Amino acid sequence: MIWCVEDDKSIRDIEIYTLKSTGIEAVGFSSGSEFFEALKSDTPELILLDIMLPDMDGVEILRTLKGKSETSDIPVIMATAKGMEYDKIQSLDLGADDYLVKPFGMMEMVSRIKAVLRRCKPKNESDILRYGKLALNSQEHIVTIDGREISLTFKEFGLLNHFMNNIGKVIKRETLFAEIWGEDYIGESRTLDVHIRMLRQKIGKYGEKIKTVRNVGYRMEVPESD
Repeated sequence: MIWCVEDDKSIRDIEIYTLKSTGIEAVGFSSGSEFFEALKSDTPELILLDIMLPDMDGVEILRTLKGKSETSDIPVIMATAKGMEYDKIQSLDLGADDYLVKPFGMMEMVSRIKAVLRRCKPKNESDILRYGKLALNSQEHIVTIDGREISLTFKEFGLLNHFMNNIGKVIKRETLFAEIWGEDYIGESRTLDVHIRMLRQKIGKYGEKIKTVRNVGYRMEVPESD
C-alpha cells in the first residue's frame, strides 16, 4: 500500500488513480496530522510525501519518521517544488530514498516508486543457502564468498545449488546428469567431472568439500565452523 501525502486534492486524486490503474494499492492524506493518525493503526509499503503541507512541513514529517525505530525503515519519496534545491538535499540527508520535482509525470512517479520498492525489498533468506562464508542466492542466481561475487556458469551454479541443498548426501552421477543436463542428455560422461573440477577451483577451499564417491557420484561434506 502506497500512502500519498498531498494537500492538493486534484494532484492527490490523480496520483492515487494512476497507481491503482497500474495495480498498486494507494490511499491519500491531505495533511500531516491526518497521516500520523493513520500511522497509529497501519504501516505503508512506501510514502510519497509532499514538502509543502498546510499543517506541518514535509521535511519535519520525514525527520520524525526516520527518528523512530518503528517507522525508520519505511521508504519515502519526497515531492519537491522546482527550484527548491535545499529541500531536496535536506530530504536526502535525512534519509529520503528518492525525490520527484513538481510538476512530474505520473508514469515517472510509478517508475520511481517501483524502483525504490525493489531496492528496499528485504532479501528472502529462504532463497539463500549458506555454507560457512559461501552463499548461494537461488532467486538472483548469485554466489558469493565472504561477500565477494563468484562468477559461475549456468551448469556450475546448478551443480553447486544441488550440492548445497543436499549437504552430507551422496548424489549419484546419473542424478546430477538428469538434474543439470536433462533426462535426454547423450554425451561424454567426463563432462560432469570437468564441470565439477572447474567448480571446485572457483570456490576455493569450499571446493575441497565436494568429495568424489568412487563409482557412485559426489557428496558435499557437512561444513565445519569457519
